[in-house]
Amino acid sequence: MSTFTAVQNFSRRDVLKLFGAAGGGLALGASGLSWSPMAIAQQEESRLNLFVAIGEDNKVYLTCHRSEMGQGIRTGIPQVLADELGASWENVVVIQGLADKRYGSQNTDGSRSIRRGFDKMREMGAMARTMLEQAASERLKVPLNELKTSDNKVIHSSSGRSITFGELAMAAAKLPLPDAATLKLKSPKAFTHIGKSHRIVDMDDILTGSAQYGYDVRLEGMLYASISRPAVLGSQLTQLDDADARKVAGVVDVITLPVPKGAPSFQPLGGVAVVASNSWSAIEGRKKLITQWSASDNDTHDSKVYLKALMTRVQAPGKLVRQQGDENHDWPEKDTISAVYTVPYLAHAMMEPPTATARMTQEGVEIWASTQTPQSAQQTVAAALGLKEEQVIVHVTLLGGGFGRKSKPDFCVEAALLAKHTGKPVKVSWSREDELQNGYLHAISAQYFRAKVSSSSVEAILQRTGFPSISSTFNTSVDEPSASELDLGFVDVPLAVNSLRCESVKASAHTRIGWMRSVCNIQHGFGIGSFVDELAQKRQLPTLQMWRELLGEDRQETFAEQGFKYGNYGEDLSRHPVDVARFIGVIDAIEKAMLKQPKPSKGQGWGFAVHRSFTAFVATATLVEVKDEQLKVLKSVIAIDAGTLVNPDRVRSQLEGAVMFGLSIALMGEISFKDGRVEQSNFHDYPLLRMSQCPEIETLIVASDAAPAGVGEPGVPPIAPSLVNAIFAATGLRIRELPINKLLSI
Repeated sequence: MSTFTAVQNFSRRDVLKLFGAAGGGLALGASGLSWSPMAIAQQEESRLNLFVAIGEDNKVYLTCHRSEMGQGIRTGIPQVLADELGASWENVVVIQGLADKRYGSQNTDGSRSIRRGFDKMREMGAMARTMLEQAASERLKVPLNELKTSDNKVIHSSSGRSITFGELAMAAAKLPLPDAATLKLKSPKAFTHIGKSHRIVDMDDILTGSAQYGYDVRLEGMLYASISRPAVLGSQLTQLDDADARKVAGVVDVITLPVPKGAPSFQPLGGVAVVASNSWSAIEGRKKLITQWSASDNDTHDSKVYLKALMTRVQAPGKLVRQQGDENHDWPEKDTISAVYTVPYLAHAMMEPPTATARMTQEGVEIWASTQTPQSAQQTVAAALGLKEEQVIVHVTLLGGGFGRKSKPDFCVEAALLAKHTGKPVKVSWSREDELQNGYLHAISAQYFRAKVSSSSVEAILQRTGFPSISSTFNTSVDEPSASELDLGFVDVPLAVNSLRCESVKASAHTRIGWMRSVCNIQHGFGIGSFVDELAQKRQLPTLQMWRELLGEDRQETFAEQGFKYGNYGEDLSRHPVDVARFIGVIDAIEKAMLKQPKPSKGQGWGFAVHRSFTAFVATATLVEVKDEQLKVLKSVIAIDAGTLVNPDRVRSQLEGAVMFGLSIALMGEISFKDGRVEQSNFHDYPLLRMSQCPEIETLIVASDAAPAGVGEPGVPPIAPSLVNAIFAATGLRIRELPINKLLSI
């Protein structure tokens, strides 16, 4: 793997030192960007999508507008740019971008950073290359078509003469931007960085402990805050005794944060903040608070009772959301199979809980945060403080995991409110208990499946789903799944059966519901992946063969005239089709890999599942062993077709992480409520997969020249169904309710 120069967070002062007060070099940036090395140095702006600067030092400076949380985006973006530009990897420097709506979306979620940015980044690199070649053509007095770029140089092919990017930067910067329509992009056969494994650019800093995460931010005169928030959503503070808290050495103040009205949205929950000169004093002071809270509509929420009612509801008729073929009304008992599958509330449980630091300035406020959505942080903080968005500067640190939780910037608002109140920089650090008990949870859910099965085929399938919607977090009147959530692994499975009916049922929310890694594909993948295995048992077929039969002939499914419009993760179906051949491709990859595996021993079994999400296709097989009701996961084989890949090493890493994330959910993941309160508090009762529980993982990449698809999330959905299917193969025990540790020791 290649090495890398540096990743830097530049201030305006740093940039002026780097480029000189007058500036020098070639700057390419997003339309109207207000911050970037060359734009600041030269007091001018350029017009591209992502920002590039080539300095006279022969370095290529790239502003990455996305957040790095281990997925490798600060490596992937430079790889694409460097390839089209002809830059040497050793001369690329990444600069973390601030929040700025003129970048376009900065939301680092939905597995879309490369999927959405690949073409624009190629265009950006090609534009810079063209300008450098034009400058070299004038200097060398040679035709433009005789020039090429490589290794940070423009080279004249026939004579071998060359000029470095740095030597051409000033002249190139004076040229007009070429028309994007005239740009000539590289052939994929000529790629030198795209498709090659590069070590992540932050690796050295991470290994040496010098990487800066949200918890690492230190500002002069900074105070620390620990916040006691309402345990039940909607409760108001009715009584506070903070006398003992104020006696703790180091405590500076105790500040009441009001509980906001209306939908939770990205607003903080309110509560009581203990502000101190150090984190220990803040935490100890919080422990000594005596608080009482008002009654809430959610006081009686009991997740066991709620789930039981939801399981009943999904077995009754619901709202039609998709109908393929005619509705089936004939369900003979001997030919009908049905099942209900459930998934509990889940928490993100990233290693670094939410944290943000805020400092008031003469112009507004500065935020340092481990945020996935710096623009949302900017907008929400501005609204809370009554500022204009441009008065809020958001610095993005590395994220110690995110999984969707850190795309909700309530913690940034907390820090900003406290900084305004105290007049000093304030860091708000959530504890593990805060994160589990006051976060945005993945929804509790139930699914019902019924199928009519003949001796030769599956003739009809009816499926229903119910769960509190993420939309309820933004609109309290919402009490049923949204169309965009039903798109996630429920209505978009291309089953070739004569009659397929998909329905949803109502489910009200009693806590903040938010997106988590792979979102509703978690429960939908578990449901369909488990049910197909049950159909295979009914038909006495291998599960892989059952999937092939259900998917039918190769085709690109458009879901035309089936009563719904498919959102396809925001992508055009012509560019990212629901392609049955690609489903079959990952199934074939797993089947081929299975031929090399030894035959399972007594008490062992393999399970299989396949799923499409975020426009990628993933299949997985899991080997388990069960002895004396003790479960051990032995091996996971996982295959992905994600189209054109930028960094295969990162793809494999994301698949490995998905296996571990998915196993944590399936084996042990459960947040439960009693009297409106979360019962879990830390890793002792919300455990994650331990090293001793992690199986051997084999990753398979199916080669494809299709458009880049998502990678970070698609590996998660098939893990749980493949696991329960493996348990059935090993023991005959059919598990339809997660987590598995309710029935087996792990």
